[in-house]
Amino acid sequence: MATTPIMTVMIAAVRKAARNVQRDFGEVSSLQVSVKGPADFVTNSDKKAEKVLREELGKARPTYGFLGEEEAETKGSDPDHRFIIDPIDGTFNFMHALPFFALTIALERKGEIIAGVTYNPIHDELFHAEKGSGAFVNNKRMRVGARRELSESLLFCGLPNRAAKTHDLQRKEMALMQTKTAGIRALGSTALDLAYTAMGRLDGGWTHGLKPWDMAAGLLFVKESGGFVAGLGGEDNPLHTGGYMCGNADLLPQIKAALAEAKTL
Repeated sequence: MATTPIMTVMIAAVRKAARNVQRDFGEVSSLQVSVKGPADFVTNSDKKAEKVLREELGKARPTYGFLGEEEAETKGSDPDHRFIIDPIDGTFNFMHALPFFALTIALERKGEIIAGVTYNPIHDELFHAEKGSGAFVNNKRMRVGARRELSESLLFCGLPNRAAKTHDLQRKEMALMQTKTAGIRALGSTALDLAYTAMGRLDGGWTHGLKPWDMAAGLLFVKESGGFVAGLGGEDNPLHTGGYMCGNADLLPQIKAALAEAKTL
């Protein structure tokens, strides 16, 4: 299928950055790992991938700014546009040779995400979307699942690391959701959680404690696939509030109600 110039640039950048990540995958004993904080790690592969992404995107759009996980924010001369990048979303999985991680890029215009690309190089699945043009996986159109009842649905959640301050609340949420759903999965990459929701592999879910680069592209995928997203506090745009919930039109209100109920337990 034909893609726009900016989407062509973003796809080319993520594929080039993925080459080193693919080579490093599985080299568990030789990975160079640094500790950023409690249970928060970065590998040399993350740093190399972000460097490639910034270089390739910067060549094509030199006036755009950058917000990335591993390097400081870079302001561009164009104040309206910036790329939001996570070189490896699911670093802890990558470090353990678990093939559930992704490179992800989003393009923000005046505070709104207008394009996104997420790539799992191990499964060779490329997800992409532009605002108003639909969402695709390996050039096939994605649609969110059609299940209408929470009791029949498979949801994802993000489990907190030991430094999180939401342990008690999330235990309550998990306990309640286990009684209301068909199943819950904690897979370790919110970028792929959202991509899988957009294509119907998962029916929806919720996650706390995120940064914009974790979810920017994925939130667009869900919306462009006919789904809905909201902040955990009910905000329409959860990009900068640290958490979100998502699902189709029938499931999102049920997820919202269950999470509200969990706060009363």
